[in-house]
Amino acid sequence: MRTFTISLYLVFLGAAFALAAIAKKRPTAIAPLGAVLERAFVTRPARIVLVLFWWWLGWHFLVARTVDTPLG
Repeated sequence: MRTFTISLYLVFLGAAFALAAIAKKRPTAIAPLGAVLERAFVTRPARIVLVLFWWWLGWHFLVARTVDTPLG
């Protein structure tokens, strides 16, 4: 199950890079990532939600596995 989850995240990451490349090539079709982030960070609640989401993602990938690992 862990392998499937990581694979799914990698697929999403690849799709995000593909969308970013398409947006850079044709900015009228898809807004570039910088424009999307600029628009998303306009309000304070949006910034808080994005920072909390980023923290949650980092916790699950960087910390959760090391917490389960016994020392020694």
